[in-house]
Parts: sequence; C-alpha cells; structure tokens
Amino acid sequence: MSDRRFQLPSPALVEEVLAAACSQGADFAELFWEDTHTHSVNLIDQKIENALRNHIRGAGIRVVKGLRSTYVSTADVGREGLLKAAREAAAACCDGPALVRPQPFVPLSFDDLHPCRLSPTEVQTAEKAALLHLADRAARSCGEEIAQVSATLADRVQRVLIANTQGLWAEDRRARTRMGISAVASDGAQNQTGFEGPGRSAGYEIFAGEVDVEAAAREAARTALTMLHAPECPGGRMPVAIENGFGGVLFHEACGHSLESEAVGRGNSEFAGRLGKKIAGEKVTAIDDGTLPGAWGSTNIDDEGHPTQRTVLIENGVLKSYMVDWLGGRRMGLPSTGSGRRESYRYAPVSRMRNTFIAPGPDENEAIIRSMDKGLYCKKMGGGSVNPVTGEFNFAVSEGYLVEHGEITTPVRGASLIGTGSQVLLDIDMVGKDLAHGQGMCGAASGSVPTNVGQPLIRVREITVGGK
Repeated sequence: MSDRRFQLPSPALVEEVLAAACSQGADFAELFWEDTHTHSVNLIDQKIENALRNHIRGAGIRVVKGLRSTYVSTADVGREGLLKAAREAAAACCDGPALVRPQPFVPLSFDDLHPCRLSPTEVQTAEKAALLHLADRAARSCGEEIAQVSATLADRVQRVLIANTQGLWAEDRRARTRMGISAVASDGAQNQTGFEGPGRSAGYEIFAGEVDVEAAAREAARTALTMLHAPECPGGRMPVAIENGFGGVLFHEACGHSLESEAVGRGNSEFAGRLGKKIAGEKVTAIDDGTLPGAWGSTNIDDEGHPTQRTVLIENGVLKSYMVDWLGGRRMGLPSTGSGRRESYRYAPVSRMRNTFIAPGPDENEAIIRSMDKGLYCKKMGGGSVNPVTGEFNFAVSEGYLVEHGEITTPVRGASLIGTGSQVLLDIDMVGKDLAHGQGMCGAASGSVPTNVGQPLIRVREITVGGK
C-alpha cells in the first residue's frame, strides 16, 4: 500500500502524554492515534451525484483505575493538544498521586495478513465512476420494471498507533473497499428493493477478480423483480431454512452481541455465566475470526493493539468462549481475544464482532430442503431488532419462498422471523456444508465498524414466522 507520509507522534511525546494521563492515580493509560483518508462516490439514476473526500486525524486517551475508565478524544494532535486531553482524562478518572509510569515501549511485530495491492488513494474518481456506471447498466438490463438504481463506492485508508503504559507500541495500516448496489423494481402500484454490498479489507484489486460488479448488480435486480410480484407470506409456526452468506446476520444480531464481553461482563446477556454449558444444537459450531485474509471484518491487530485471533465461541453446541476486549477481560478475569474495536479515535474501544459465522456442518442442502413438508426458505435476510438482555428478536426476510413437500415453490414477501436467540440456537438441527460470508456495518457503543456475517444453509426446527 502506498503511504501518504503519515506523521506519527514520537515515542518521547507518547511517553509524556501517557505519564500525564497517569498523573492522578490511574493504573493504566492508553493512546489511540489515527490518520484516515476516506472517499465515497455515489450514483443515482445513471448520474454521479457526489464524490466526497474526508481526512480524519485525531487521538483518544483512555485512563483506567480498577474498572473505572475515562475517555477523552481530540482533533488537536500537537503536543499541547495531546497533553490537554491526557490531563482532562486523568482528572475525570482519579484524584490521587501517580501510581505508575509508562514502561519502555516494545514495538509489536506481525505479518500483514491483509495486504493492499491497489490503494484507493491511487485510483482516480473517474475510474470509480466507471465501476458504478457498469453496475447501473447491469441492473437495468434485467428488466423494464427496474425503476431506479443507486450505487456507492466507499473506501478507507487508515493508519493507527496504539501505545499504553504497559509498554505496548503497535502500528497498523488498513485499507477497506466496498460497493453497495440498490435496485428498485416497480409496477406502478408498489415497489420492491434488492441490495448487494460486497466489500473486502483490501484495495481496488478486488474488482479484478474477487468482486464481479455486474453479477452483484444483476443479483440485486433479480431480488427486486422476484419480490415485486410475490404474494404475501402466510404466518405461523413452521420449520425455516436460512440461506448461506448474509443469512448469518440472524446469528450476529440475535446471539453474537450477547457473546461480547461488553454485555456479558455487565450482566446484560442471556449467556452470562454459561461457559461450558450447552446453548445450541449439536451441529452448531460458531466462530469469530479476525484473521481471515482480506475479509471485511479482519485486521492485523485490534484497536487496543492486540493481535486478532480465531475465537471458537460455540463448539458442537457448547459455549466455549466470549469475545473479550481488554477492559472487559479485566472485569471478567479473562484474557483479551483481540476483539477491542472502535469506529475512530472519537470512541473508546469495546468488545465487538469481526468475522462471525456458523461453521460448515454435515448436511447436504438438498436434504435440508427435503426434510421440510411445509416451511419457509429464507434466501435473503433484511434488517431487524434484538433485545440483547432477553435475546428477543424480529427480523425481516427480504426474499423468501414457501417450501412444500420438500421442494422450494412460491416466492413470498413480507415475512419476518420472531423468537429469542437462546431458543433459535437450540433449534438449529441441520447445518449445511456451503459456508459463505456477507458484509455489513455494525453499530454499537464504540461506533460503526465493518463486520462479516456468515453461515452455510441451516435449518431451524421451528420458529414463528410473521406474515399475513
């Protein structure tokens, strides 16, 4: 990746800042510094509407004593600005004599698992616009009922430094690139929308092979056209098959957040205190992996400077681990799993998912569908809501089909899945072999971060389907 001459603060300055942060009795202090360039290009109805660039530079100081923490951010990354933020954080957290001094820094070394071969900063706006026009033409070619197409290319090049009083000094360079394509089908009386959003922790080399822009656009259009003429889904209790890839958003939202130490450590999770207990069907193994090369939610290190890792959350139905950040680990007496994440320097880090998925199982897709006499096949999932304390959820199905006598039949719209995370995990009784991933943005206490969701085709034995 090319480097735009980012200017890091010196070790001497960082040591001075951390010493100021600990000057009133803290037992730990951390500096997060970033320099980020973003660019987004938007197309609506065959026209480029805007192309926006943004340069983000700033730092955040976290001060901790016991389980009490204070966070102060600043866009002034000069010496006086950093020291002012450090003193404010120290005064807000503690009121006593200094107890610790920063330890000598030891630079963290690691292999770059996510190299960027064509940096977004090297790609001209005209080249990005050409990709968007390509998506627009492909979507419109699918039928006259495609009434509107919008597409966005968004990229981000970030350099971070994380240093703390325990001697950590970790630097990383990150690039992310994503396209979002929305196609609206209309018959004059109603509209239906299809969406595809492929992205990677990489540069524009992804459009030379990994991401097929035209195929993604046609898929968005196909979904919209299929749902436009679909009847409403009947409701009731029934078995449900959920397709691979973005179908994993159900696990992410209904279960994943309840496995983060931010929820578990504060007693706001239905899975608190259940390590070693059976919480899912025996065929369910769930993993959160920040090391998948080039995956949308991957980084070399987390936003606390710890190497990311592969964390097995559930193995054969048994809860094995949580996703743990540094402060959550202190609260729970557990080591960090490299899960501390934040949107930018403006946010303190908390435990967050990275690439979270249900691992491949033993079942053939055909057998999963054949097992259902009357049910619902969810080809694509939409948005929803979940209560992390109770696990209650309600998720829209953006593309669904009836399953009758072991065959996928009529497309249906307006379906939703209603249940609780703990129960749906136990009711997953068939797991396919065709693991795939989908990309999204996840919002929580530390801002919006890129996450992968994923799974093979799975069957839920029985769940409430909202419909007509």
